[in-house]
Amino acid sequence: MKERYQFLFEPLYLPNQIRLKNRVVMAPMTHMSSQPDGSISDQEVEYYARRAQGVSMVITAATWVTPNGGIPGAPAADRDAVIPGLRKLASAIQEQGAKAILQIFHSGRQASLTGDLVSASAVPEQKEGAIVPRELTENEAEELIHAYGQAARRAVEAGFDGVEIHGANGNLLHQFFSPFTNRRSDRFGGTLEKRMTFALEIVDEVKRIAAVHAKKPFIIGYRLSPEEPDTPGITMAETLPFVDALAMKGLDYLHISLKNYEAVPRRGIVDSRTRLAIIQERAGRQLPVIGVGNVQTPEDAIKALQTGVQLVALGRVLVMEPDWMKLIAEGDEDGVQTTLSLQDQHKLVIPNGMWQLILSVPGWFPVAQEP
Repeated sequence: MKERYQFLFEPLYLPNQIRLKNRVVMAPMTHMSSQPDGSISDQEVEYYARRAQGVSMVITAATWVTPNGGIPGAPAADRDAVIPGLRKLASAIQEQGAKAILQIFHSGRQASLTGDLVSASAVPEQKEGAIVPRELTENEAEELIHAYGQAARRAVEAGFDGVEIHGANGNLLHQFFSPFTNRRSDRFGGTLEKRMTFALEIVDEVKRIAAVHAKKPFIIGYRLSPEEPDTPGITMAETLPFVDALAMKGLDYLHISLKNYEAVPRRGIVDSRTRLAIIQERAGRQLPVIGVGNVQTPEDAIKALQTGVQLVALGRVLVMEPDWMKLIAEGDEDGVQTTLSLQDQHKLVIPNGMWQLILSVPGWFPVAQEP
């Protein structure tokens, strides 16, 4: 291994004293490969097991907490009947030496499993033909807080090492925090502080459930998107107080969802540093920050860590090269596969649903066409 990349392999202790064996985690990615009812499929288990050997943690695809928050092909944690499948998935990851983290979410106005489309407010997505969602009542929002807690309980009972509360990428928690999608006037909307309430109460409930049910330290992380393009929308000026509030909750990590780890703020603050560096300065003394976004090479990973963050997440690169960590450790970074061919699905253990999604979304993955 090149000396420059040694830090990628340094262990890290989380605030709850769980030891991670290195600084690289597998990012959560849509795989479209669970059973129609959200139960875990064999292809899903094999996909994660193939990629869990080198990284310190595997964060699963977003797993819905109630059916009206689900999307096709996504896993579910909404009922006890799915626990055996979740247990099989957690064990497959852990057997390869990685911590297993179940990402829990509700997709809000992005959902498509049921006809009950809900959101923080009746604001549709900004796309042609978008359906206007129904605004959740205050009681329904409180029931969803309970649902997140129960999903966390099922993760504990299935043997996962932790959960990641998914509040990024436009899902329901994002919708409650954003002034663009949250037009409420009750305790869940209005001021910046009230728009934080839904997410912070979910964190409290998940922590309470873990304290009751987990018999050993249990990792609880939170993922957020620091800005959005809509106006009015989330800006860094709003995200930084939210980061402060999350850091005070005793979480084990904060995961920043970015398309590029080098991205700088759009608006809200005047600062030429990257969003990652700014958030790291704000919260890094209290909990580890995970950076993600267009990290492909070990050089990218080192540059991301040089912002000060303690962990870096890999997504597409681990789909294309499951042995990324092994090759870096052996000094063979030139051997890392950086494109897909049409013949790669079975060799790389990519589930059918994900493979079809890769081929149907131009530019998502670099797919080399046959000559």
